[in-house]
Amino acid sequence: MAYEEELAHRVRELIGEEPGLSEMRMFGGLAFLLDGNMAVAVSSKGGLMLRHDPGELDELLARAHTRPMLMRGRPAKGWLRVDPDGVKTKRQLGSWVQRGVAFARTLPPKG
Repeated sequence: MAYEEELAHRVRELIGEEPGLSEMRMFGGLAFLLDGNMAVAVSSKGGLMLRHDPGELDELLARAHTRPMLMRGRPAKGWLRVDPDGVKTKRQLGSWVQRGVAFARTLPPKG
């Protein structure tokens, strides 16, 4: 399954002016990177994947439409999956995208 182009367009509208922004196909979806660090990705399985402070996982999982991101069947530390119902509105999507952007900005740029 390919990623949802409409969702990718909505993400671009939110962060298209961010310095150091690039896009890369990853995990069958489309990742948005800031200075080489992934902030968010439009998932090929629907919805959004995002980076976050690992210490915030319990708080984030208490929100509707969220679940841990699994890699090889195990939760990936610092990653979260937001189901399509959790990114339907501009406000919902913006909240998640800004969280991913904020975390990516805490990481050193990749050369």
